[in-house]
Amino acid sequence: MLPRNPTRSVQIGTVTVGAGHPIAVQSMCATHTTDIDATVAQAEDLRRAGADVVRIAVDSRKDAEALAEIRRQTKANLVVDLQENYRMAEVVAPHVDKLRYNPGHLYHHEREKPWSDKVRYLVKVAQDHGLALRVGVNCGSVDPAKAAAGEAGDPLAPMLASASEHCELLDSLGFLRYVVSLKDSDPSKVVEVNSRFARLRPDVPLHLGVTEAGLPPDGIIKTRIAFEQLISQGVGDTIRVSLTVPNSRKSEEIVAGKQILKDLSEGRTRSVVRFNPDALNIISCPSCSRVENEAFIELAQQVKEMSAFAKDYAITIAVMGCRVNGPGETDDADLGLWCAPNYVNLKRKTEELGAFPYDQILPRLQGELEQLVAEKKALGVVKKA
Repeated sequence: MLPRNPTRSVQIGTVTVGAGHPIAVQSMCATHTTDIDATVAQAEDLRRAGADVVRIAVDSRKDAEALAEIRRQTKANLVVDLQENYRMAEVVAPHVDKLRYNPGHLYHHEREKPWSDKVRYLVKVAQDHGLALRVGVNCGSVDPAKAAAGEAGDPLAPMLASASEHCELLDSLGFLRYVVSLKDSDPSKVVEVNSRFARLRPDVPLHLGVTEAGLPPDGIIKTRIAFEQLISQGVGDTIRVSLTVPNSRKSEEIVAGKQILKDLSEGRTRSVVRFNPDALNIISCPSCSRVENEAFIELAQQVKEMSAFAKDYAITIAVMGCRVNGPGETDDADLGLWCAPNYVNLKRKTEELGAFPYDQILPRLQGELEQLVAEKKALGVVKKA
């Protein structure tokens, strides 16, 4: 038996998480939600692979209309990712089992309204329809007020402050049917921020994940490192392995998650393998319905192959698939790509270097990478033998 923190139970459709229940495995549909047949097929494929919860993105009224038919055709427990427009909650609520909102995204719509009023609205919708909530805190889109007030030398403090503040409000409203997630692309930060939150709020169920883990097998290794260290401490009630894979291979996320849990339950761990902070790190977001050009997935693979010459230098390259996560979540990378329908934006840290067609971006990225390597050599950073 895996050790478990004494979190409270939260029901999500037909599955219950927390309070010693089996750790649930989740994934997200990568199809366009308006493509009802494809989304139903993927939701059912994930469910048959063992997904306890399947997430779908709803960004428009057309997506919400499609969701109603998707709900009729799948038996999967569904959670909707609200993104910027929290008002979509009342439209999608009759068709789902859980709503996920990001505290940082609450500021994007009706900016003059206090975030607490928006959460009160979400709680009312959840209560009226018998839904669970997930407070999804992400390193690349932290509540701007918390980010501005962050403590020097503690980059995780804004995430913890945001999650704690939302938990306090939900508790004060008498709404306890919620889980929290705190995600980063760095496995070590995922371990630290979730461990700290679990000490602060051992009663709150945690959904674990390494965001933008990237292509397999690297993405699975990064995720395994975080999960082994957290779950072995009793931290974690639901999990997701986020991989950059084509739609037809989306169920690999479920297979990987279940294998990690099986290995842990049988005492097989690999945490002696540490994620190397002194080597090239490629992060890429999981394929999802917000990806506007599926060439993004092939591009991520091409970036991995092209950049092999820099594998022994501490350089991070981020490859993001959409305009929702791309602009903010590439800011901390040495080189960042975020993909639009017909072009790819290239960044160096926060500096915009331009937008290039898909068939031109790779040589431009290679030139920037070669320059970074040259700069590190000039500073005396010697490539390992």
